[in-house]
Amino acid sequence: MKKILYFVVGVVGCATLYLLLWPVPVSPVAWDAPTAPGYQGPHVVNKRLSGLNMINLQGEVGPEHIQFGRDGKLYTTVASGNILRMEADGSAQEVFANTGGRVLGFDFDAQGNLIAADAIKGLLSIAPDAKVTVLTDMVNGDPIRYADAVVVAKTGKMYFSDASTRFAPKDWGGTFEASVLDILEQASTGRILEYDPANKATRLVATGLSFANGVALSEDEQSLFVNETGKYRVWKIAVNANELDVRAPGTQAQVLLDNLPGYPDNLMRGLDGKIWLGFAKPRNPTVDDMAGKPWLRSLTLRLPRVLWPIPKAYGHVIAFTEDGKVVADLQDPSGSYPETTAITETKDRLYVQSLHAHGLGWLPK
Repeated sequence: MKKILYFVVGVVGCATLYLLLWPVPVSPVAWDAPTAPGYQGPHVVNKRLSGLNMINLQGEVGPEHIQFGRDGKLYTTVASGNILRMEADGSAQEVFANTGGRVLGFDFDAQGNLIAADAIKGLLSIAPDAKVTVLTDMVNGDPIRYADAVVVAKTGKMYFSDASTRFAPKDWGGTFEASVLDILEQASTGRILEYDPANKATRLVATGLSFANGVALSEDEQSLFVNETGKYRVWKIAVNANELDVRAPGTQAQVLLDNLPGYPDNLMRGLDGKIWLGFAKPRNPTVDDMAGKPWLRSLTLRLPRVLWPIPKAYGHVIAFTEDGKVVADLQDPSGSYPETTAITETKDRLYVQSLHAHGLGWLPK
């Protein structure tokens, strides 16, 4: 009997020491998470995103970003590293290019080159003949670890997010794993960069963001709208800002949308002045409750992954205007189309972006 008791005590002791002392890759920072607003007001529960039409992607997964090129074709990026090209109805699918990484966001420049934010490779230019060129993968001698979203201005300058300077997807098992680590840590190392093709220079626009994600330009191209995924908000930042830390007081950066009901991911300009935003996941009360308990977040990473507090699947996209007014809200509480990261809007369709879906969803307008 004593042997069994000693064995049990030993196992419990070892487990306790493991949970308390086993090294983890994060150094969590305490922060004050605002009380979740819930699904009310402009975000009252609805099913407007349910029953999507689906375009079969022939086994490809994760149409994370969707956009039409100057050739009138629809382009989307998928988890395999492929960039797919097709007609608007999904027909005539082909692989346009493969970057060998994971493109999370892209835009087109005036010459028709596809400008890609590749989470593994950096900022890329892909010519119409599919030739891939690295534009930049460093800023001030520091590697760009997690290029996430990009938008090209009429001036030719390219503004893009480097989601985390702590956790590179190539080092931590992929984009999702690296994002979980960064958001759990809350060190706010995300940043916004500018690449100027005229002089091939890369500069820091803004720093201090908790997982810098989607990026969109204002209509006058004087401001950037930026999703701060880890803190549930959208910033408006002057394009001429220079190494601005958004956490410091200043007029060149302001919070436009705060305390959102989920983790904001991509931003896409829509029609009639709208900007579409998608939520990869809804808020999780357990995660918010751990905001002021860094030690508890460290302990979480010592648990098996199935026990991590990953939020449930819930489809949700909104549209807002440049003054921060929410003008559309589409939801699918069933979460049947996972990680709805934004909407690509045309005059007759809404294409739904997704990080992990096995097809490309769309709704008629």
